[in-house]
Order: sequence, then structure tokens, then C-alpha cells
Amino acid sequence: MKLMSGDIPHLLDLVWSWIAPSDDDQYAFSYAMYLFSQQHEELVGIYASHLARHRCIDLFVHMMELRLNASVHVKYKLFISAMEYLPFSAEDESRGSFEEIIESVLSRSREIKVSKYDNSADVAEQHRLQSLDKAMTIQWLCFTPPSTVDDAETVGAQLLLRALVHSNVLFREFALISMWRVPAMPIGAHKLLSFLAEPLKQPTENLLGFEDHDVSDYLKEFRDWRFLPVSYRLKKSKESLQQQRTLNSSLLLLLRSENPWLVPNEDQIYETTEPVFLELHATAILCLPSGECMCPDATLCATLMSAFHSTVTEEVVLNRQLTVNVKVSPKNTFCVEVILRCLAVKGDGLGSHELNDGGVLASVMAAGFKGELSRFQAGVTMEISRLDAWYSNSEGLLKDPAAYIVRGLCRRCCLPELILRCMQVSLICRHLILLKVLSSHPNFRHLCYWKGVQLVITSALYYPDTLIYLYF
Repeated sequence: MKLMSGDIPHLLDLVWSWIAPSDDDQYAFSYAMYLFSQQHEELVGIYASHLARHRCIDLFVHMMELRLNASVHVKYKLFISAMEYLPFSAEDESRGSFEEIIESVLSRSREIKVSKYDNSADVAEQHRLQSLDKAMTIQWLCFTPPSTVDDAETVGAQLLLRALVHSNVLFREFALISMWRVPAMPIGAHKLLSFLAEPLKQPTENLLGFEDHDVSDYLKEFRDWRFLPVSYRLKKSKESLQQQRTLNSSLLLLLRSENPWLVPNEDQIYETTEPVFLELHATAILCLPSGECMCPDATLCATLMSAFHSTVTEEVVLNRQLTVNVKVSPKNTFCVEVILRCLAVKGDGLGSHELNDGGVLASVMAAGFKGELSRFQAGVTMEISRLDAWYSNSEGLLKDPAAYIVRGLCRRCCLPELILRCMQVSLICRHLILLKVLSSHPNFRHLCYWKGVQLVITSALYYPDTLIYLYF
């Protein structure tokens, strides 16, 4: 074998042939697969460190994707190999770094995969199972760096910070999947919580010591997400005592006034003298009330574009320069790719965001997620696969993330759903208490789907014997 004989140059050629094998190079591919089997992950860093920067990154990304569902022991060997033989940050342009590798792994994990299905009934289930693969990538950031790494504590804090940021991105997507009553909570959300449970037990002084002023908001958002899965178990629990405890916790979340759910401690102010635009990009499947997924075509996409436009007035369309684009995903023919774009204005994109509802783009997209598009097929909802919001310039070049839009979208969709779940499992007196809460919070009322709330209350009032009159 080339390894035993010390023929390193030939070995490196074989490694690269593994990353991009040709039809006539199956022997080299098989040999490299054998070399980097589960017993030899520790060798990857040794040889990758001698490769050109882009080849080094590609090799590690490929290995991490292959080992995504491997044992913790196997994955840790690969992690240690990267940490010990590669620089952590991209300081040398000639060498690949761990940060570049993990950024590529995280980015690729959120890409829409090329998929084929035997029938449409498999689409939704496979769509939800993909959340687990997204979550599994976070484990690479939760390992403890070896003490041999320079400034290991700081490196560990940087990994945890990156894990928090990416987990919050995934939680926003998972929450919009799990707000429906029929499917269970996506397993990806529970996996994220389990990965970060132990690292976040450690003191957070190192995290808060970073120059990034948003660290405290990252922590707050993660803690808010950690609470939501518990509240979403309202319909799952069969024990009345457990239901009551969960209900009480959910009401505490809804009643929080000084620390509202998914509202940052400090508003992120975006100021500019040039015209700036907002964009919301979503990839989703369209689901019928029966749970079956639709296979979109050009006609359906055109209808969906018209339905999105109809959610706002013509004045908003003109003043905000709102545009909507919908097309079938080239990677997955059951998915649609939606891009909403509008002009940023004060209170929505510029200055303070007092309503914390995501602005006009979140309002338009929420109608699709909730199945409230008046000019579209009744009851059809959008089940999210990927969701991102950005600031962009007049030429359409994406600039900085606009996380407030996605957070506001989640508030628009998740909080009303949580209210309805509370109503469905609670006593009638709790219904009246919730009505008082909603009526006394004008900034909260506009988030709610009042038609659904009224249906719950009306059905409850059909049983006057159980009605408990309360005086407020």
C-alpha cells in the first residue's frame, strides 16, 4: 500500500480522486474509501493538511457528510484530526481551516436535496425527516477542542457561539413545520436541544466576552426556542396533571410583557442613506388539508404569485415596490421556491421594529403558511424547508441577514397556534382569561388568526353548563 511505502504524493492524488472520481477511476475511489474507513479517520487531517486549500476543504466536507450519522467516537476522531492538523481560522490563504470547513458543512446541510419519490404520500414524511440531518451537523460544533489547540477555551466558545446562531436559524424553520397539529414535533428540534444541553450548562462568560454585541440575543432566542417544544406538547400529553402544568407554562409565555417571546433584548437598528430592499426567500411544499402534497407546475406557481399579491392592498404594492416570484424547485419538483421583495421603510427594515411582527413580507408569507390565501385553493398550506431573509441593494445583491423578518414570521404563526392549543385543552375559564389577555395587548392581537379563535370560543359556548362566569 502507498501509505506503508511512504509514497505521499501518489497517496494525495488518490485522495483527490476520491473527492471527484471519474467514471474511469473507480479503483482509486475504492482505495481511498478503504483508507479512510471508520478505523482511519484520524489520518484525514494528516493528508488533508498537505493539500491545496480548496481540496483540503472539500475532502473534510465530504468526510463529515459521509460520517454524519456515525458514532460519536468516529465523529470525534474526525473532529480532532481537523483541529490538530489545520488552523482554526482562515489566516493563511494557502491552507484550509476548520472554520471554512464547518461553514461549508452547515451551508450544504440546508440545501435542497435532489429527490425522487414513489408517490406523493412519501413527500411530507421525507420532508420532515430531513430536519434530523440538518440538526446532526450541529454536533460537530459541540465537541470539546483538545487542550493541545492554542487558546482552546476561546476556540470552544467560538464553536458554541456558531452552534447557537445556526441552531436558531434551524429552530425558526422547525417551528413553522411543527405548528400543525397532525404531524409530531420534528425530531430535528429535539436533537438540537440534546446536543446543546451539556455545552450550555457551562458558564457563558467566554461567550459574552466576544465583541459581537448580539451574543446575549442569541442566547435569549435559543432559550425561547427551548421552551416552545414543551408548550407544543399540549395535544400530545394524555395525563391531565401534565397537561395542566404545560398549560400553565404556556400561559406564562403568552403573558410575558417585559420579556416577550422571540423579541431581542436590543433592537438591531439598520440605518442607511441609500435605498435598501428586503427579501424573504422560502422553499416549501404545498400540502392539501388531507396531508397529501401537491406537485406544482407553472400554472399553479402563477396562481400562487397572484394570491400572495392579493394579501396586501394595491397601495402597499406600489409604495413598497412589492414583487413576488414563485417557481418550481429545479432540485425537487414537489417544492416551490418563493422570493418576496419590497422597499425597506422606517419601522420595517429601517430604525426600530416596535411591532416585532416581521413587517409586510412576514405578513404576506404567513398567509401562505397558515392557508389563508383568499385567492388560492382553500386549506392549502406551505410547509417550510428553508427560510432566509436579507437586506439587498437596488441591484438585488444580497447584503446582511434580516433576522427580524423570520422571527416576526414565527411570532405571527406560532403564538396564535399556541393560543388555540391552550384553548382546546383548558377549562372554559381559561378561555375567558386568554380573551382578556388578547384584548389588553394591542400589539399582540394583530398576530392572531381571529377566525380560528372565534371558532374555539363559539364551540365552547355551546355547553353553557360548564361555563364559569368570571368578573374582570
